[in-house]
Amino acid sequence: MDHLALTITGMTCDHCVMAVRKALAALPGVTVTDVHRGFAALTYDTSLTTRAAIDAAIANAGYSVVREAPAGPTSQSAPR
Repeated sequence: MDHLALTITGMTCDHCVMAVRKALAALPGVTVTDVHRGFAALTYDTSLTTRAAIDAAIANAGYSVVREAPAGPTSQSAPR
């Protein structure tokens, strides 16, 4: 399993958070660990999905990944 923490633009409300969470959770092999405005953390099985598929799911939900945030315990304490 790979861990991924992402900074995402365009998320301005709780609806946005739910849309990103739902888009990510729909991908095979993805476990969403945290989503809040501007941020998502997840683990994924590289044999079931790709980083490109993750980025595409976020884009299809109407948002953009701007960069990968540091992974690990510090990503869980990112500002909300």
